[in-house]
Amino acid sequence: MWRPLLGEPLGLDLLNTCWVDRGQAFELLVDLAGLRQWLEQAGLAPSEHPVTQGALRAVRHARGAVQAHLDDPASEEACAVLNDVLRWGHTWPQMTPDGPRSGFRVDDPERRAAWLAAANYAELLVRDRERIRQCAHAECVLYFLDTSPKGNRRWCSMALCGNRAKAARHYARVRPPTRRH
Repeated sequence: MWRPLLGEPLGLDLLNTCWVDRGQAFELLVDLAGLRQWLEQAGLAPSEHPVTQGALRAVRHARGAVQAHLDDPASEEACAVLNDVLRWGHTWPQMTPDGPRSGFRVDDPERRAAWLAAANYAELLVRDRERIRQCAHAECVLYFLDTSPKGNRRWCSMALCGNRAKAARHYARVRPPTRRH
């Protein structure tokens, strides 16, 4: 299944498995094929992340937790649900010949991809909270990390939502007034 806006950080990419295109809602994570597609598109090897009903439930639960937190970050309930997902795994610093990096462990393999996405979202909040954006198009539900130099990106994609908004503004300016009889 085609889906827009690939390549966002994992926590936002998980949110973007639900989208609206020309007024129609789409959902990628309805079955195991959708889970496999998301894992592959997100660069998570299905060999390391089970494609099972349990994994699908975990990923959908993590997506709901991240969405609830984005909708209301001050909500104790939203924080508690997201914290429950974050407790599925843990990280620690470790040294390698290439320098420091973070190691991680998730005891239940079915929860690994879901935890990675939730943990990535939490990391984004620490590093770039003010750059997490929802597309400014009224009908779009996609999220992106604004990496523009000035931090003023408005659209998930200029080719999709940006052009639609520009076309709508142009049409509103040049459309002749309606006549009343």
